[in-house]
Amino acid sequence: MAIKNGSIVTVSSSIFVLFIALMTMLVAAPVKANESQQVMQGFVNKEHVVSEHVLIETRQKHQILFFMGITLLVLIFATAGFGIAMAVFGKQVFVPHMICAGGTVFLAMAHAVTAIVWFFPFN
Repeated sequence: MAIKNGSIVTVSSSIFVLFIALMTMLVAAPVKANESQQVMQGFVNKEHVVSEHVLIETRQKHQILFFMGITLLVLIFATAGFGIAMAVFGKQVFVPHMICAGGTVFLAMAHAVTAIVWFFPFN
């Protein structure tokens, strides 16, 4: 007995509909309220404990950002100097220029993220 193309489509679409119905019943299955409340209690009643090793004084934070800023300015001037040396004087300093440019971008991002994390709520 041969299966015709029309009956294959009918069988496959029937299996697909049964699969979707089964998945819908599994997703819509009720969850115990007590169990979900217990899960949420773990997040709601979480205590925020800060270790003494993580605490940094505000003055020290300012000093760290200051040194990052000084290093950032030095890298910016070095990148600009290498760029001028290449463009104006024809020197072959592309690799140092790109290394300084990469360091500048990295340090600028690190400086911004550190400042936002430490001082955003203006504490």
